[in-house]
Amino acid sequence: MLGFIGLGTMGRGMAQNLLKSGLPLTVCDVREEALSPFRALGVAAVSDPRGTAACDVLFFCLPDETVVEELLFGARGLFPLLRPGRIIVDCSTQSALAAAGFASQLEAAGVSYLDAPVSGMEQKALDGTLTIMCGGREETFRAVKPLLGCMGTNVVYMGGSGSGQLAKAVNNCLYDINCAALCEMLAAAAKLGLDPERIGQVICGGTGRSYASEYFVPRILRRDFAYGFTMEQAYKDIQNLNEACDAAGFLTPVLDAAAAVYRETLEMGFGHLYKGAMILPYEARSGLEFKPAENKNEV
Repeated sequence: MLGFIGLGTMGRGMAQNLLKSGLPLTVCDVREEALSPFRALGVAAVSDPRGTAACDVLFFCLPDETVVEELLFGARGLFPLLRPGRIIVDCSTQSALAAAGFASQLEAAGVSYLDAPVSGMEQKALDGTLTIMCGGREETFRAVKPLLGCMGTNVVYMGGSGSGQLAKAVNNCLYDINCAALCEMLAAAAKLGLDPERIGQVICGGTGRSYASEYFVPRILRRDFAYGFTMEQAYKDIQNLNEACDAAGFLTPVLDAAAAVYRETLEMGFGHLYKGAMILPYEARSGLEFKPAENKNEV
């Protein structure tokens, strides 16, 4: 029997794709609106996480380590109910240190723990085409790999506990740096008098092209900033990787520069917006907006 706790933007599609396994599934979320689509499919749905404690393999997809810790070890946590032999696959995004700590506590009680954060946006979660990076015991990974294959097309074992989180942090921070550089250059282009739509075409068709440019340029042009993975969440990824690199004595000057830009963006009150909004501080300083020239207040 499988369990899945956390039916948010990513978890909803991931849980739906676990149905491909053919195994009984119990889903859990505190929001009734998240549970009702699963009930309509005949899937067992509960609002109390303790209702999933009997599951052989239990998946988490939660906001951060604070929520995971409360779920496991809080006053009404799952830990006392988990019998030896259970497997927890934690797809939440958190620090590698937190993941390693959870693994140590659980495995001392005979419960296997795999940190398995995912990369990809909501559509990939719905399509079952996520990248999933896994850290923990290799035998645990092998045991659940077929289940992970229901949710992702690129499932990679990275090493010991915390390695999955480290891999995600490296990937996310590279993307975060790219977003910061993109927004700085777009704002510079506007300040230098280049047409926003045309420079967007150049970037997305030239050697400066990236996933970030293809995704963000059209959204910035239409001033669409309120969706998806926020800058507050991105900054947390940067902090997590900085923490790991500092512990290893590895200098990250480019990451540190990006961190300063993200920090300024948060201080200006834009942290709840998506990463394309990183252009807003540059626009505020320059007095220009990166938007189509035919609009009012042309750039």
